Amino acid sequence: MAISLLCFCLITLVTLILFEKKIKQSKWNLPPSPPKFPVIGNLHQIGGLPHRSLERLARKYGPVMLLHFGFVPVVVVSSREAAEEVLRTHDLDCCSRPKLVGTRLLSRDFKDIAFTPYGEEWKERRKLAVRELFCLKKVQSFRYIREEECNFMVKKLSESAVCRSPVDLSKALFWLTASILFRVALGQNFNESKFIDKEKIEELVFEAETALGSFTCSDSFPVAGLGWLVDWLSGQHKRLNDVFFKLDDLFQRVIDDHLSTGRSKDHQDIVDSMLDMIHKQGQNGSLNLTVDHIRGVLLNIFLAGIDTGAITMIWAMTELARNPNLMKKVQREIRDALGNNKKTITEEDVEKVPYLKMVIKETFRLHHAVPLLLPRETMVHIKVQGYNIPPKTQILVNAGAIGRDPKLWTNPEEFNPERFINSPVDYRGQYFELLPFGSGRRICPGMPMGMATVELGLLNLLYFFDWSLPDGMTHEDIDTEEAGTLTIVKKVPLKLVPIRVM
Repeated sequence: MAISLLCFCLITLVTLILFEKKIKQSKWNLPPSPPKFPVIGNLHQIGGLPHRSLERLARKYGPVMLLHFGFVPVVVVSSREAAEEVLRTHDLDCCSRPKLVGTRLLSRDFKDIAFTPYGEEWKERRKLAVRELFCLKKVQSFRYIREEECNFMVKKLSESAVCRSPVDLSKALFWLTASILFRVALGQNFNESKFIDKEKIEELVFEAETALGSFTCSDSFPVAGLGWLVDWLSGQHKRLNDVFFKLDDLFQRVIDDHLSTGRSKDHQDIVDSMLDMIHKQGQNGSLNLTVDHIRGVLLNIFLAGIDTGAITMIWAMTELARNPNLMKKVQREIRDALGNNKKTITEEDVEKVPYLKMVIKETFRLHHAVPLLLPRETMVHIKVQGYNIPPKTQILVNAGAIGRDPKLWTNPEEFNPERFINSPVDYRGQYFELLPFGSGRRICPGMPMGMATVELGLLNLLYFFDWSLPDGMTHEDIDTEEAGTLTIVKKVPLKLVPIRVM
């Protein structure tokens, strides 16, 4: 009798709480929502390219839109004004991250920087990373590596130029960014390392980004293990675990190599720096670093540092190849500024070519490598554009949609670098119409390192070579079809014929 009475009281209490919550929310001005199905919510409206699906929905339902991914409320922001409210006005209130199954596993229970929820540990970790790993002094110390790897790329492309054969620029630029990152972060020569297979690394990056960007039932249906069962049956858990073990094996080999006696090195890479931090624990305040933290940070560098820079350069070369007059204009500026007898390009040369910088900005605008910024999660109730957003709501900023917003950009689908002439807009997170690196507390800490690679890589391609199309192709044949989940790549690899001119 007593147990029955207790159960009745508990059920009544839960019912009252849910009823009170429903009444409270009914008084809120929630963002507009597309019609949803029971249980799955709006998942059926998200296609193979989520940023495009969400952009189309936003045109109909507005720049602040409430969706439900299963049982999880998600607010999608698709305007400059709303993005500024999220990323600046309410930055502190919604700078946490949702605890997702994939990010938890690959970051070793949130031992990283990018995916870790907001808190004191994250703040200390971020502060340490910005001060010790990604500071300007550190970025400049790796300058000679970027210059050497760009020289190596030019040498390999020159070999193809001799016989006028097409090269796969998509692969060449991926290998450039990977070569730089592996030396800077891991102390490994991408082309000579005993335990690095170039082809498998490209495949691993793709697998990791696909696994993280794919739908996971465990996150959208966290009810009585039902989501976990569906993920197990669909193979999603297996895909995540396969990627985890491959990454773990790679990172462990790198760490073991750094700990081996008699290891020779020509610079202190990021793994060296973090191992030094572990040995000096007392000097780092309350932060307790472990080898798992090294693995977590390496995950962030591995995913954000290789693919995004290569993607930006590939899209830039794609658009220039599609617009030969623009190609000639930027090459003329570069060659006039640098002269005709340079054997190698240095990073000082980047400051002499403002039109190239406009080309990069326009590439960021039209082809965001990560069009949906990593999801945020509200920690308290906030208002965005007058709409109520409760705590524990995920927020997605569709930077790709903002970059193509006709209210902000004239002829937004046109590649036109000259729109940035006399424009103060840049990519550093203070102008919310252009957000390739995010903004606020969660802005990408590797931005200076990534920009240095993109600028130098493109400068080498455009100074030393003219570029023609493979036989039988015209400029109109170069497509811009997209593919990907977390990052958005050119679906068909870009193949061009290099002609050495300098």
